[in-house]
Amino acid sequence: MTLPLLVIAGPTGVGKTAAAVALGGRVPLEVVSADSRQVYRFMDVATGKPTPAERAAVRHHLVDVVDPDDRYQAARFRQDAASAIADIRRRGRLPVVVGGTGLYVRALLRGLDPAPPADLDFRRELTAVSAREGRGALHARLAQTAPAVASRLHPHDDVRVIRALEKLRGGHGADGHAWSGAGRAEPYDVVFVGLTMMRGALNARLEARAAAMARAGLAEEVESLLARGYGAELSAMQGIGYREFVQVTRGELSVSEAIRLMQRDTVRYAKRQHTWFSREPGIEWMDVTDGNDPERVAARIAQRIDGAWKKGDRI
Repeated sequence: MTLPLLVIAGPTGVGKTAAAVALGGRVPLEVVSADSRQVYRFMDVATGKPTPAERAAVRHHLVDVVDPDDRYQAARFRQDAASAIADIRRRGRLPVVVGGTGLYVRALLRGLDPAPPADLDFRRELTAVSAREGRGALHARLAQTAPAVASRLHPHDDVRVIRALEKLRGGHGADGHAWSGAGRAEPYDVVFVGLTMMRGALNARLEARAAAMARAGLAEEVESLLARGYGAELSAMQGIGYREFVQVTRGELSVSEAIRLMQRDTVRYAKRQHTWFSREPGIEWMDVTDGNDPERVAARIAQRIDGAWKKGDRI
């Protein structure tokens, strides 16, 4: 027996969470977040987490589940998400996976093959290269062989860059795992909706949102994280917004320059997300450029799932 599962994906800032919450007024549902940054506690301002009002309206899972110095990867997400989905179904509600981390969504729907084990000798060799040639040398090496993967990693994030190079050496995809051709890893009957928007309109939203994050106290949040002992070298602290405002707290960047870099990098990230999801099988795009009202988007999604499942099947 297959289980109904709705996935709402797409680039950051397009309105996925708002649409899911609005849909919750029409369908009894709970949200499973598929966002690699929203899993971290204490990191709120620049991660786009659902607001307290949204979380009060619709229950959200896999938000605030680990500390910033924990590693949270696709394999763990797949396990946690599958458990949450099963619990939601037992409560007679529709599980809705919402997020823009494409690797997480792919892991859940299509499964993962194990990554190669750590190669400690190779890691030591790469660490020596970084020490000898300077930060960014390993990222440049990765960019030569896997430019798409390198574009998603900060040039100074040696931990992730080394792991990506290690996986390439072991014959696996540098984005994390080799993919089996066995099809879906779980018995889900999936409606996979991708929200999209004309690039100019989305870029304007993202630029305004980055500026709003700075006004909302991003610098203070970064200072608090550093005071808690979460160092700038952590992967969580390399996310857009956090890496820039670490430099602000050190006096290395002005606030205006940090915002400009956030805006630039967020726009680039959204473009990469759209490219990733465009390659995913089964996704159905909804352009929400005109009338990006959550209720209207929710109505369109409800119409789509009504056409896919009988009401009694989805709840």
